[in-house]
Amino acid sequence: MTDDETAPPRSAQMLIVTGMSGAGRSTVANVLEDRGWYVIDNLPPQMLMPMAELLEQGSQPGTRLAAVVDVRSRTFFTDFRDGLDGLRDHGWRPTVVFVDATDESLVRRFESVRRPHPLQGEGRMLDGIVKEREMLRNLRSNADLLIDTSGLNVHQLTAKVHELVGADERPPLRIAVMSFGFKYGIPLDADLVFDMRFLPNPFWNPELRPHTGKDQVVSDFVLAQPGAAEFIDRTLALLEPMTAGYLREGRSYVTLAVGCTGGKHRSVAVAEELGRRIDAPDIGTLVVHRDLGRE
Repeated sequence: MTDDETAPPRSAQMLIVTGMSGAGRSTVANVLEDRGWYVIDNLPPQMLMPMAELLEQGSQPGTRLAAVVDVRSRTFFTDFRDGLDGLRDHGWRPTVVFVDATDESLVRRFESVRRPHPLQGEGRMLDGIVKEREMLRNLRSNADLLIDTSGLNVHQLTAKVHELVGADERPPLRIAVMSFGFKYGIPLDADLVFDMRFLPNPFWNPELRPHTGKDQVVSDFVLAQPGAAEFIDRTLALLEPMTAGYLREGRSYVTLAVGCTGGKHRSVAVAEELGRRIDAPDIGTLVVHRDLGRE
């Protein structure tokens, strides 16, 4: 078979969506389907290569395929690894999306729908979650994109997926700058975490308290504090060699998390400024405020 015969359809895209049960895989699949992706749900890992072969036979340029892979197969790891290797040997470069959430969030979701965890067997629900998390540990660490749905409702997750896959022409690397509040926990999908609690808190200023870091009055206050400008300049300098390395390694998505106490003032102002100043032709920037409006 020639190289042309084995190459994927021109401009075809492939996503493989996996992750923890109850974390939102089905919601991600629904959003992709609404965006015009051809979605196959609960695909056994060993069917990845046959699926790609069918796509090669009948697809048009620009085809976008997403496969939601179920982890309940007893031979999941071997099958998944073999499936990915087969795709890559055949010229495909699938993006692996891992959907995750905290154990507490997963327990709450399963209890709300009164369904058992698929791996709990005769044990507790948490036993199944722990077992699945251990099974997926290596896959999670090697995924191209990690989505933490712990603090997101269905509508917020939908919006996040739209932002991630909405652009037709995507830059090689996208950096999500996410503000958050430490009192709500560090984001699971953070690759880099920075703490803005070294800056004075506008919360203690009665005139600034009602505003957020997106308001000019708070932004001016935060960015004028000693150390703020230096932090931003040095963070941007730090990102230069890192982003160059990410591009060399073919990484497509990085999350930079900026935290303060409640995720309303300092982290929001700094995240907005970082997002504005990250400027490179190979990098797209997305600013997300996880906990804004949560207080």
